[in-house]
Formats: sequence, structure tokens, C-alpha cells
Amino acid sequence: MQILTIETPSLGDRSYIVSDGSVAAVIDPQRDIDRVLDLLEQHGLTVTHVLETHNHNDYVTGGVELARVTGAAYVMNADEDLLFEVQGIRDGEELTVGKLTIRALHTPGHTPTHMSYLVTDGVQEAVFTGGSLLYGSVGRTDLISKAATEELTRAQYASARRLVAELDGETTVLPTHGFGSFCSSAAADDQSASVDPKYGVETSTIADQQQANVALTITDEDEFVRLLISGLDAYPRYYAHMGGRNKVGPAGVDLSPATEADPTELARRMHSGEWVVDLRTRTAYAKDHVRGTLNVEVGNSFITYLAWIIPWGTPVTLIGDTQDEVDEAQRQMVRVGIDRPAAQATGGVDAFGAGLDRGSYKTAKFDELAELLQQDAPIHVLDVRRNGEREDGGLAGSFHIPLHELVTRVDELPTEGEIWVHCQSGYRASIATSIIARSGRVPVLVDDDASRMAELDLQLEAA
Repeated sequence: MQILTIETPSLGDRSYIVSDGSVAAVIDPQRDIDRVLDLLEQHGLTVTHVLETHNHNDYVTGGVELARVTGAAYVMNADEDLLFEVQGIRDGEELTVGKLTIRALHTPGHTPTHMSYLVTDGVQEAVFTGGSLLYGSVGRTDLISKAATEELTRAQYASARRLVAELDGETTVLPTHGFGSFCSSAAADDQSASVDPKYGVETSTIADQQQANVALTITDEDEFVRLLISGLDAYPRYYAHMGGRNKVGPAGVDLSPATEADPTELARRMHSGEWVVDLRTRTAYAKDHVRGTLNVEVGNSFITYLAWIIPWGTPVTLIGDTQDEVDEAQRQMVRVGIDRPAAQATGGVDAFGAGLDRGSYKTAKFDELAELLQQDAPIHVLDVRRNGEREDGGLAGSFHIPLHELVTRVDELPTEGEIWVHCQSGYRASIATSIIARSGRVPVLVDDDASRMAELDLQLEAA
């Protein structure tokens, strides 16, 4: 049995190709299936089945299109509520993929119809657990509805225990979520997984999880339910649109470059209410940017926060230094159903910003903020971390508006004086400072780690 892993750090997810060396199944593919097709060609594999562990809430699946392109069977739980035909599978049923046998295991919790897939070649076993058993944790259980959360949490507890009871301790555990995904619930134990040289990625086993997974080390179900539900913080708003999109069977994507916009066109788009998103680094943007744009630095967190804060359906124009930056942003956007940028512009701020109103703002560290607070300077401090992060303590007297609420709450901020903005590491604060600058206020980006607040003995208060 051979397993290839396709990591998508921008969503904290993984997809897998499992094969006997010539025939393969693909599990939970992302929407940009060119990555899958390239690997299949590189390894000389023929796909016979595309399997989904569940109807995903955090991305638009590429499974439907991959099955269409390759002629493979598209497999999901037979009880999944879909608007297109699939090869339905039920608990205990098996599929043959070359020399491999795949058995479906109903593991409800993350969703009611969630499936895990046990794959064996007669010697090795691996279980693809999707959003069920993660490394040290389990998938969150509140994405279907608040009313169903407790029931699904109890189901998740039972599903994790079923896997441990029925599978060999040496079975490799390969989840889809849990690598930074907001589909994960309680924090994972870093000791429950390690890099396997055979697969080249972090893996774990059933035995490892039995010793470290929160769903398996807590023996009281009620205690587990209380712990898991109490730890569920906000998740990205765009999740609300993913399940419905997957239900109808998503089509393929177009990753060709968008129409190039000149400075006049960029200005027109901003004035009409569209979002023009500058992909450059936060320090470059702070130094010089086109007024009215927003800064979401392209990187692993790009799509999570762009899709979280933008009013859904708003046209997006991407601007940056290079075509590579725009291409990466565009690829991340299609994964969550923002199918095409409205336009693009490259060449740096002197090119796309020629003749337009330009702006800048200061960047700083917590040391400088501490000095100003000690001097009782007339400044304001805004913390844009999530509620769960703020509970551990925030700067005394600071405002607290989570980043995902800031677009609609920016008018709550003072219009006079500097607003010093921080988060945990600087990334979300950089998005927030661009939102605040667009509102006409004067932000200062605290590009620093929040752990330094305690190091500098800044006065903290509980939420």
C-alpha cells in the first residue's frame, strides 16, 4: 500500500491518494484538482474511486470534478442528502481498489453521515478519518446546527471509541482536518503524532491516539461533552456557504489570470463598493498603499481571513507585486467558492497605484506601546483576537473587537487619536489596520507576538 499526501496549509487540511502501486483511490480532494492529477501522472496511477468522508463545511470539494475527469466512481455515505447521483456506501460495506480493500465505517459526530475508510492490502492498515478522529482531538460538532451540537458531540465520542475498539493498534490514522483547520475542536496533543519517514508527513496510530486523544483519555462522556463544547470558539462565516455548494456537485475551476485593471479601473471598482485586496507583505503595505484598498497578505492564512471578513458575494480584485502572488491568492479563493477575481493588477504600488491617492501608517512593537502606556499617552488600543484568546487576558483599557466582526463594527472605534492594533502574531492586526485606515482613522500596526505583553509587565485584565 502506498499513500501520497496533498497538504493544503491555507485551510489546515489534507487530501490523500492511496494505491497498490498502479490503481488508486483519492480521499477528500480539494477543488484545485490539478495537484491531484499531477501526482497521479507522476506515479503512473489510475483512479477508480474518489471517496468523501463527509459533506465538507470548510471548502468546496474537488471530488465531483475529479471523478468526472477520470471516470472514477464518486463515493459517499448513501444517506448523504445530495442533489446529484453518487455511489452510495453504508457502514461495513467494502470496495476493491486494485489489490486494496476499503471498508466504510460510519463515524458520526463531525457530521451525522460522516464516514471513515479503513484501507488494507492484507498486511498494512490505514484509516482515513476525515473530521472524526484527529491527532489528539476530534472534529468540531457545531457546524450543522446549535441544536444538534450536543447530540453530535456524544456521537463523536462514541465514534472515536469505536475506531479504537475495532481497529488494530498499529493502524495508521490519517485525518483530513486538524492541521490548523477551524474544523478541529479541542487543541491537539503534539505528542500524539510524528513524522513517518515512509509517508514523509506527520502520522499517528490508533495506539498513539488511545494514549493521547482527548476523546479517549477522558472516560466520562458528560465531562467530554462539557469540555469540547466549552472550547468551541467562532469559526469562519464562509463555512455557511460550503455545505450547500457541495450538495449540488461543484463544477471545475478556471485558474487563468483575471482581466488586468489599470489605476483608473481600480479606483472605479473601489468607489462602486468592490473590494480591492493588496496581497503584499504587511510592512510593505503599511509603508505605501493605495487608499481604500485592504491588505490581506498572501500566505497560509490568506483565504481563511479574506473569506471570513468579506461580505459574501462581493467582487474581489487582487493586486500585488507579482503574478505569482495573484495566482496563489486566486488558487486559494477557488477552494472556498470565490470562483474568479473580478480583476487583477501587478507590478507593485508604483504601477497599480500611479496617480491614485496613497497612504501609509506606522508599525511598532509592544515595547513602544508599553512606553506610551506608561506615559499615559492619548492613544487607543484595539485587540482583534477571537473571544477565546481574549479570555486569557487583554491589555487593561483596550477595545476588543474580533477581526471577523471589525468590518461591521469599525464605527464603534474613536475617530480621534491613534489606534494601536494587535492580535496574537501581527497577521490579523495587519488586516485590521487596513480596515481602520480605510475608514479614515489613524491606525498603528503592532507587528509583534502577544506573549510579549506579559514579558513587558503590561497590565492585563480578564475578559
